Amino acid sequence: MRTITTILIILTLSFSVAGQKKLVHPGMLNSKIELDFIRKKIKAGEEPWSSSFKLLQADDHAKPEWQPKPMADVIRGSYNNPNIGAGDLGHDAQAAYIQSLEWSLTGDKQYARKAIEIMNAWSCKLKSITGSDMQLLAGITGYKFCNAAEIIRHTSKLWNKKDQHQFEQMLLTIYYPLVKNYKPQANGNWDDSMIATTMCIGIFMNDTAMYHGAVEYAKNGHSNGAIPNYIRESGQCQESGRDQQHTQLGLGYVADFCEIAWKQGDDLYGAFDNRVAVGFEYTAKYNLGEEVVYQQVPDLFGKNNYTEISAKGRGNFRPVYEKIYHHYHDIKGLEMKYTKQVLDKIRPEGFHWDHSSFGTLFYHQLPAIK
Repeated sequence: MRTITTILIILTLSFSVAGQKKLVHPGMLNSKIELDFIRKKIKAGEEPWSSSFKLLQADDHAKPEWQPKPMADVIRGSYNNPNIGAGDLGHDAQAAYIQSLEWSLTGDKQYARKAIEIMNAWSCKLKSITGSDMQLLAGITGYKFCNAAEIIRHTSKLWNKKDQHQFEQMLLTIYYPLVKNYKPQANGNWDDSMIATTMCIGIFMNDTAMYHGAVEYAKNGHSNGAIPNYIRESGQCQESGRDQQHTQLGLGYVADFCEIAWKQGDDLYGAFDNRVAVGFEYTAKYNLGEEVVYQQVPDLFGKNNYTEISAKGRGNFRPVYEKIYHHYHDIKGLEMKYTKQVLDKIRPEGFHWDHSSFGTLFYHQLPAIK
């Protein structure tokens, strides 16, 4: 019996190890195959990649002269008031990510060094993020820092191990404690940003449990940000009655975490009968000036019971549509009629402080990786 039991244990452990899927690197918003594809398009002067890359390079965050402004104690209050270092943290996270992408697309080491400089400056200095919106700020900035770090770590040898460890400590001691328990009762864009950041910390740290926990929360979490709670079957979003800025904010983070999961072989895009596609189409249609069916319904916690869809911010499109169109139209063959109409208006997508930005450059007609 003892021998049989031992054999069963060994077989069980072997199955578990074999069944575990290794995390892909670089494997967040951008894969190496995709970056190589885009680099070739830029070198050949093909559109829209060529003009989209010029748009990125014209942005201040892409300049090699960018100077980080780290602070020890960052505070973000409600609606960014007070803002003590919060804006600088957001801008520097964006700059680190954009500079890392420039390195990948040009091979110019000055951009990799600048991304490293920014990440080192903050990981050396930052001691705390506090204030009523501290979790939201951690969500907004964390996944951008992680994407920069992921690209630099896995495509260059310029970032020394000591500084990488220091960055890891910033993620584990400052960022992860803020995002790990989420804030499910807040408007869904909060948890959607934190899902993206938790996934990315898990990937960067090679922590499969952390990553998969965030994927599970995105699907089944008791949260306003979980996919079926943020987007109803009709496409109406939890924040549709609030305003269109926050609706697109939440959808943008949903698109980001779906793309991150997709790079790891997990299909959140397809969850709940392509619910994310329905949410984008509904929101695009309304913001294009057409009417949609709206039902008065409270959020998951019985709050935010708006009587009608909000016209506040209607028609002001955020740069969050390109990756959605690429996945659902180019890969899955869905029409995405209204999303295409938005892109016809705003393409090429540019920069926004809240979002990963420059979607046309990074998601237009990419090669399928699956």
